[in-house]
Amino acid sequence: MIHFTNARLIDPETLTDSPGSLTVENGLIHAINAPAPAGAQIFDCQSLPLAPGIVDLGVQIGEPGERHKESFRSAGLAAAAGGITTIIARPDTNPAIDSPELLEFVTRRAREASPVRMHHMAALTKGRQGQQMVEIGFLLDAGAIAFTDGDHVTQNTKTLSRCMTYARSLNALIIAHPQDPGLSAGASATTSKFASLRGIPAVSPMAERMAFDRDMALVEMTGVKYHADQITCARTLPALQRAKANGLDVTAGTSIHHLTLNELDVGDYRTFFKLTPPLRSEDDRLAMVQAVADGLIDTISSYHTPADEESKRLPFEEAASGAVGLQTLLPAAMRLYHAGHLDLPTLFRALSLNPAKRLNLPQGRLAVGAPADLILFDPDAPFLLDRFKLHSKSKNTPFDGQRMEGKVLGTWVAGTRVYAES
Repeated sequence: MIHFTNARLIDPETLTDSPGSLTVENGLIHAINAPAPAGAQIFDCQSLPLAPGIVDLGVQIGEPGERHKESFRSAGLAAAAGGITTIIARPDTNPAIDSPELLEFVTRRAREASPVRMHHMAALTKGRQGQQMVEIGFLLDAGAIAFTDGDHVTQNTKTLSRCMTYARSLNALIIAHPQDPGLSAGASATTSKFASLRGIPAVSPMAERMAFDRDMALVEMTGVKYHADQITCARTLPALQRAKANGLDVTAGTSIHHLTLNELDVGDYRTFFKLTPPLRSEDDRLAMVQAVADGLIDTISSYHTPADEESKRLPFEEAASGAVGLQTLLPAAMRLYHAGHLDLPTLFRALSLNPAKRLNLPQGRLAVGAPADLILFDPDAPFLLDRFKLHSKSKNTPFDGQRMEGKVLGTWVAGTRVYAES
């Protein structure tokens, strides 16, 4: 039994930030603002924020096939150091997780190697090729938490509609990447004068809007549960608002990189800033921040995508897309807090509560009976980010060398401490 005293409790359900105490027993939250029970271990939080652990929706891990980029062990250690207590892993591995046997393998490996909780999404189509539907029912039985082909957008609408119809019959969640593949092919930046001056092949933000509109028509037709993994431009927001107003079972997320960086950051051609979708304009970035504040965008994720040095040390348009983010998600989010855009309860609504709710997980909340997955952090602690000190095997972070604020001091999973700031 642990009694956290002198804490600043961040409750994303009630959107409150208040002093208090919290008692943990047998891996669950036993009491809030109650006296310390006899015999409990007392932990003084020193008036620092105690919040539900982050549920990171959409993490790429290299097992199987690319373990040199990221393993379950290294990802778990990075997550614990970053305040992430639940990883939702993507199926874009080599081979893709598209069968119950592969899903059972990665589930077992993750359980053995990771200090944090890990759930797995399965591919929506065989090999993520957009041609043949996977065995959704068998994969659900094997523990798949959702279905997605990641950034391999299914172009055949008949195939996608059949997948959605079948998923609807089993109450399965589909996670899609709204980006028109024809317009996006070969693009490394967002269409703008800046991209033209830099000579970088670019794509219009309308590629996202067009793909999202198509998906919404199919969602309306099939009634499937749908989550857009990354909404990144203002032109998509009215369509998202209409979909929700029309009663469609639709949620949307965005990445911390699209909330804290913009297209100008790629100015010196540094490939750590090459992402999918590409970084957007400052107006789009601010629109995303406001959409999170308003609750229109539901979740914030790291969209952790490890890449080795060889795949990043290439000309900008040839380099691999993606950035690691497990350890930088919280300090990057603190930029939004210190800028006055989002308070801590609103941030943790998007980081912890909403991802857990969308996936029907009990985590992400400070409530009696909820799992004791907790993080203690100092939102004001400054540091200079050194990418070589990250626990991830790959070091491709756009925040390398930047001054940041926000340090995780302790991470607990089911009441057991899995990380302590040294």
